[in-house]
Amino acid sequence: MSEPVHNVASVLGTAGSIARRLPGYEPRPEQLAMAQAVEQAIATRKHLIAEAGTGVGKSFAYLVPAILAAQSEAPPDKHKKQFGDDDDDPKQSKRRIIVSTHTISLQEQLIHHDVPFLQAVLPVEFSAVLVKGRSNYISLRRLDKTVQRSAQKMMFEAREQQALARIQQWATQTRDGSRSDLPFQPPIDVWDEVYSDHGDCLRKKCPTHADCFYYAARRRVWNADLLIVNHALFFSDLALRRDGASLLPDYETVIFDEAHTIEAVAADHLGLSVSEGQVEFLLNKLYNDQAQRGILFSHNLVDAQKLTAEARTQATIWFSELQAWTRNNCRPNGRLNTPVSIPNTLSPALEQLSLEIRVNAEKQLSESSQVELTAAADRCQLLASQLNSWARQAVERSVYWVETTGKHQQRLTLASAPIEVGGILRDELYNKIPSVIMASATLATGQKDFQFFRSRIGLTGGSEIRLGSPFNYRQQARLILATNMPDPAADPRNFEMHTCERIKRHVGETNGRAFVLFTSYAMMQNCAERLTGWLASQNLTLYCQGKGLPRSAMLDKFKADERAVLFGTDSFWQGVNVPGDALQNVIIPKLPFSVPDHPLLEAKLETIRERGGNPFRDYQTPEAIIKLKQGFGRLIRHRNDTGRVVILDPRMLTKPYGRLFLESLPGCQLEIDDGHTIRPAERP
Repeated sequence: MSEPVHNVASVLGTAGSIARRLPGYEPRPEQLAMAQAVEQAIATRKHLIAEAGTGVGKSFAYLVPAILAAQSEAPPDKHKKQFGDDDDDPKQSKRRIIVSTHTISLQEQLIHHDVPFLQAVLPVEFSAVLVKGRSNYISLRRLDKTVQRSAQKMMFEAREQQALARIQQWATQTRDGSRSDLPFQPPIDVWDEVYSDHGDCLRKKCPTHADCFYYAARRRVWNADLLIVNHALFFSDLALRRDGASLLPDYETVIFDEAHTIEAVAADHLGLSVSEGQVEFLLNKLYNDQAQRGILFSHNLVDAQKLTAEARTQATIWFSELQAWTRNNCRPNGRLNTPVSIPNTLSPALEQLSLEIRVNAEKQLSESSQVELTAAADRCQLLASQLNSWARQAVERSVYWVETTGKHQQRLTLASAPIEVGGILRDELYNKIPSVIMASATLATGQKDFQFFRSRIGLTGGSEIRLGSPFNYRQQARLILATNMPDPAADPRNFEMHTCERIKRHVGETNGRAFVLFTSYAMMQNCAERLTGWLASQNLTLYCQGKGLPRSAMLDKFKADERAVLFGTDSFWQGVNVPGDALQNVIIPKLPFSVPDHPLLEAKLETIRERGGNPFRDYQTPEAIIKLKQGFGRLIRHRNDTGRVVILDPRMLTKPYGRLFLESLPGCQLEIDDGHTIRPAERP
């Protein structure tokens, strides 16, 4: 393997000399150390775990060596054509590097800020694209077909017709052609008819192929050096690769930023989820007997219409019987104790419908009609297979459960997930991809222990590096721990009451400008109700998650309001960036221990116990430590930021594991709040 043309230290130095002109820039030796570790991992084709504290500049630290590696000579690897079957794809081998993130905000930072800056200052040319799933793009042919059918009153009600008209107008103006470029949120049943669908695609035979937004995006992806994706798309691709298909082209290196979320996202996408609503949506899309519309109606396939009605009847019967069966055969959290014992009559009905549609597809004179009907048949077959797999619990070492939604009319979702993703990642990722790099501000527990993270993602080899933040936490941040508080586990009601009193005190001292991060939605709502009157009396604005505003809108309002308090739960613990004076106070009422009420977590803890481990010590505590570090990290986002983090849970000081939490947090000034005074304290 040839050496990179440029040394990462000199390149970072060049970029740094330019970046120093930016407001607030400081040279970061930690950034160089991480960049060299990434460079070494890619060059030696090894894996790396890298924890880099806030302010290190980890995106530059992995982007620069990744870009340099992408520009080096590609290895003599197989030239397999993997990204579909269209001749638009070039054949040459290319060293591609994937950067995968969890949050949209980080993706936008990379593609709109970091990448353009590096393209301007680095001594090499490179291309980078943000990769989106195919269903994000409009299909001009499917749009035209849908517009024609809607004109014949085969498709939509008035509201959907209006949305379709707006999409049609937008399609003549957009350059991107993706749903994120739409100025409104389209109804799901409308977008489902017009998005670019792999099954319903004529490829080069399509009359709109030359103008196809998806294929244009795909060519950019295929030719790019750096692909920026989200974890969901990455693990969807990994799941497909197990079956010989793919969404992404081949790649040499993958860099996971926000890697602490990998286990959860991988379990989501390597498992299964089929809802009652999905079945109903598909059958209505095929044939809606009440409105007399749908694909089968437009093709006048009467026998298939009758089979659709039969499948709808079987769906009603089976889901009803399944709901009754789960009352006696599921745990309170919906987890199945045994495979489903009632006959699955829905899958055979879907399979028969699929066969009938496929037979009729072969009779069509138009290739457009053939692919449309074949795609519909494939959807029926896939749904039948998924329902069969779930009912038989076909995948070993997985947990199966039922979720129930709806107050008046309960609807079921049938779900499963691998109990542990480590083995799958080892087989499908680490053993196949030369270099996998895991980066985050929160991977270690204690001072430098990556053992918990390694065990959860199944990575046993490779190197690791832990770099602290360049920020001066002792001067910038106060960590305030509480005494004279009820134990939240032993006396939750009393703890909640005292929590509200402490929130008043700390929020009052900073005149708002505070996040309060809850571990429970119920506790957040209760505290919001208790404190609404007091906050109003203090002229403080409360923004509470779940009150109708999207997260991004809540953050914008919070930043613009000089006397604001934001109450949030899980999604506000990470991926939220509020630098400057707008946020000076982060209050964490309870340590973020997971409650083993979800079937997947319950199964994980059972597995640990069966192996002789201690679930609380081996899983719940290190998991809570990593999440607490995420919550703590909301406060100091810039070298000039100052403020306090207040942890009201007395177990930080009263329980032996409290020391582990404390050791994992940055070395800031420690203080004790006894409910009356706040006094300095020494770290134990």
